[in-house]
Amino acid sequence: MAYLSPAQVRKFQEDGFLVLEGFLSVAECAAMKERIGEIMAKMDVPLHCRTEFSTQEEEQLRAQGSTDYFLSSGDKIRFFFEKGVFDKAGNFLVPPEKSINKIGHALHAHDSVFRCVTHSPKVQHPRCGGEVSPHQDASFLYTEPLGRVLGMWIALEDATLENGCLWFIPGSHTNGVSRRMVRNPACSAPGTSFLGSEPVRENSLFVPTPVRRGALVLIHGEVVHMSEQNLSDCSRQSYTFHLMEAVGTVWSPENWLQPTAELPFPPLYT
Repeated sequence: MAYLSPAQVRKFQEDGFLVLEGFLSVAECAAMKERIGEIMAKMDVPLHCRTEFSTQEEEQLRAQGSTDYFLSSGDKIRFFFEKGVFDKAGNFLVPPEKSINKIGHALHAHDSVFRCVTHSPKVQHPRCGGEVSPHQDASFLYTEPLGRVLGMWIALEDATLENGCLWFIPGSHTNGVSRRMVRNPACSAPGTSFLGSEPVRENSLFVPTPVRRGALVLIHGEVVHMSEQNLSDCSRQSYTFHLMEAVGTVWSPENWLQPTAELPFPPLYT
């Protein structure tokens, strides 16, 4: 990827997000979707590890925050599911390939197709600082100082108003972090808790950001964003990862995601 133009940098600094259409080719998107299909075909998640993914606070603490399957997923490829896809015994109510909300959190480290995209020259040095409820990425990926985490959201299919494109509050990255998800001491239950709370935000503040297949959306760590439930017949697959500025940044020891021997740290940029 060529360096951003001064106008693009200003736009990102003002809004807290930036759309770059045509970041990946149709062929690159198809290869990633094919690989996702192969990974899901081999999916084998024990009943007790079948976790529904959510950004709603109470649901997060009850599901993700209380299970080691989620808390130890930072250096592994694991599967998290949509709401309502299991019966009370944990059996699938829908075809397994239609049940996935998220595959995380180390595709970039362990899968060659995703590693190639994550570490490609297109990604390096950008030169700028189911339903997903309104949130800030820095709530979960907190650094000191703030402003050092950059989200990379790549559309592998068209993201439309109907199938759940991203929505942003432009400029909301200048107001600090409303809440933080922190890891509780070992052997505590639940394994995580929240400091602070999300304020009520008017729906009118959000602007939709539909994009075509292959587009990259740069997301400031503190900008408020969300996506609506996909009520269409069209899927909306995407690949998301985060970069952290390497120089002068401290990764919070309270973050749920911590470095391991197998995966020392999230991808960095300098």
